Amino acid sequence: MGHVISVSNQKGGVGKTTSAVNLAASLAVAGYRTLLIDMDPQGNATSGVGVNARACRHTVYDVLMRGADLDLVACATEMERLAVAPSHVDLVGAEVELVNEAGRELRLKEAIGRVRDRYDYILLDCPPSLGIVTLNALTAADSVVVPVQCEYYALEGLGQLTKTIDLVRRHLNPQLALLGVLLTMADRRNNLCRQVMTEVRRHFGAKVFEAVIPRNITLAEAPSHGRPILLYNIASNGAQAYLALAGEIVARTGARPALSHAAR
Repeated sequence: MGHVISVSNQKGGVGKTTSAVNLAASLAVAGYRTLLIDMDPQGNATSGVGVNARACRHTVYDVLMRGADLDLVACATEMERLAVAPSHVDLVGAEVELVNEAGRELRLKEAIGRVRDRYDYILLDCPPSLGIVTLNALTAADSVVVPVQCEYYALEGLGQLTKTIDLVRRHLNPQLALLGVLLTMADRRNNLCRQVMTEVRRHFGAKVFEAVIPRNITLAEAPSHGRPILLYNIASNGAQAYLALAGEIVARTGARPALSHAAR
């Protein structure tokens, strides 16, 4: 049964999509069958793994609005064990179209339930908002990873996100847990960055991942080539940080060794 992780933060520019793409790629490289579901209408996670949403017959919009099977929507990527359910700008309409629909918060959960046993990990790249699309992701998820940029406004909005997670846990998804807080865009030479890292660790303690994502030019370049950092430059500090993060994710979720997949 695959573990479903929502990568969420309603604050934009914190490295959320970069983290979703590269964590998914790192888990796939480690041997885990991984599905990346792009829940952001901008579709950056889709293009970040080299898939052109316009060439796909179905997208996440069809999953939420028409009950399309994720098996039909998921597209193969350049990486053997990584698939992506693509997004398109038409997903913007789902926020409005779902408002008066019964069970609107459960659409994604129901779709994932039909394919969950085919993957070890399912990652949800959420939009920078707390609308119905993000609510679907939180309702479908087992846990949440929150990327936090190592800059002045790092903690801005985290209180609201924490309250939203608590509300979802109380009313829609009692099992939802905070898997961890991920420090991103870190420059340890910068005094402010170090202060922010200390403050985040003071607030969240052991929930903060040991892996810290550096401010790294190769991480910024990789999306323009439609490749995760592991395929663009695996020797880079950014790639090594995401591989370390994947190791922590596996340890925290208790996933069984990927070597057993060969027998399936």
